[in-house]
Amino acid sequence: MSEATKRKIVTHEAVHCEIKLTNEHYIVKVLEGRGNNLHEVQLVDGTKTLCSMPPKFRKSVWIKRGHYLVVESIKEGRKVSCEMVYMLYPDQIRQLKKDGDWPEMFSEFTDYREPATEVVDSEGDNEGSETDSLEENVNQRDRPVVYLSDSSSEEEDGD
Repeated sequence: MSEATKRKIVTHEAVHCEIKLTNEHYIVKVLEGRGNNLHEVQLVDGTKTLCSMPPKFRKSVWIKRGHYLVVESIKEGRKVSCEMVYMLYPDQIRQLKKDGDWPEMFSEFTDYREPATEVVDSEGDNEGSETDSLEENVNQRDRPVVYLSDSSSEEEDGD
């Protein structure tokens, strides 16, 4: 099997699998990437530890700060005490909340894909609509627009 096919299979399993927590599995929150496929994570009790990413997830799943993982503990590790089993996506987190498996420690999770609610004031204006909630991009400088004329058309007019 080629590398690309393996990557597709792992990605599909990560996104579409049903999460079944066992006694060995627990949920953690990613605090920071440490390099060499190690991530600093926060356990449910608030302690911080390092988590390793197994080779099958490398180059196919990217973990960022604030993501949630299902991990299992490693007995032989001192600094690295757990290994990633699943990466949790918003749909999977909602399902875990519905099943009652989501820890109270991580109750601040919000799904940014939920639609914006509209607020109607006394005048009937929609203040919470999507177009009104967009802010100005502060990364773009106010530059004057300069239009350059085509020099070949000016030469033809002058002849």
